Amino acid sequence: MSVPTIVVAVKAVIVQDDHLLIIKRAADDEVNPGTWELVGGKLDFGETLEHALEREVFEESGLRVAVQQLLYATTFLTDPNRQVVIMTYLAHPIVTTVTLSEEHSDARWVTADEAQKLLHRPILEDLDSHDVWALLQPKMIN
Repeated sequence: MSVPTIVVAVKAVIVQDDHLLIIKRAADDEVNPGTWELVGGKLDFGETLEHALEREVFEESGLRVAVQQLLYATTFLTDPNRQVVIMTYLAHPIVTTVTLSEEHSDARWVTADEAQKLLHRPILEDLDSHDVWALLQPKMIN
């Protein structure tokens, strides 16, 4: 019997010009291969949440980001002995050229409508319930 484990992860809603960056897991990934997701990953021991997010975003997408506020936190079981806690932050890219890691096969800057067609259902449910789509609305200029 395996020991119950809690994994802490951070994800980024990276917004640039009313578009969101999403990335596609590689086809040979162990977890949800070929699905679109937000950029991010697991916290390493001793890291702050913001540093972990900056590191993961850089490792997965080659982007340097300015981490903004925490948007929401969620938790779920991936199996009876593994719980994942995810903190999702708003972030803005310092540079917008994406260079993917081997863990991912594609990246796209998408509108809210495009994201809703591509992202994995549980991610969409979190984004919906925390009104994250409002961050992608065009800004009114007076």
